[in-house]
Amino acid sequence: MITIGSTPTFFHKPVSALNAHRGHVVRPERCRWLNYEGEIAIVIGETCRNVAPADAGRHIAGYTVANDYGLHDFRDTDAGSMLRVKGSDTLCPLGPGLVRGWDFHGKAIETTVNGRVVQSGNTDEMVWDMHYLVADIARTITLVPGDVILSGTPAGSRPVEPGDVVAVSVEGLGTLTNTIVAGPVPIREDVGAQPSSSEEVVSTALGGDWEFRGIRPPQRS
Repeated sequence: MITIGSTPTFFHKPVSALNAHRGHVVRPERCRWLNYEGEIAIVIGETCRNVAPADAGRHIAGYTVANDYGLHDFRDTDAGSMLRVKGSDTLCPLGPGLVRGWDFHGKAIETTVNGRVVQSGNTDEMVWDMHYLVADIARTITLVPGDVILSGTPAGSRPVEPGDVVAVSVEGLGTLTNTIVAGPVPIREDVGAQPSSSEEVVSTALGGDWEFRGIRPPQRS
């Protein structure tokens, strides 16, 4: 989900971005601006196409915790698709497990870095709820079992460094913990756009005017 407006917009993460509880999240060498975003993951259980929000729940297998990392060094290049920003390897850890029958209303969500609280919110502050998101994207895209939709993050997304331990806790879903590590191989310099520390990149990573916004409390900036 990219911006707050009258409706949500979406980006795509490839399956190679998937990671697990206690997995290492890789910040590639020559990159500096890797941001955490504590979120909730909606896991599809039944094929879903063109459903009303009121009917979306029966297509959901369950929920788990997610951390929607963003590699903002490529924000200049992939500002539209967000493919490398959001879809680079290891940047979508999920876990610790799938919870069925979870009621998403009134649940606390909190992110910590090395034990310090950096994000705190509640699902009732979300602009769009879980069922709305499923129904919205399923208008034109058939969702199949195993598909995952991330529901957005509270305010406070900031960069992390190799060695940092990031934990996302959601009431009733548990805690997802990951460690940031430095990539063993640098981004190649002989092809494609290079990592950037432009005004847009830095402002986005540090929460300025360009800040990436998902579903979040509207008064928390």
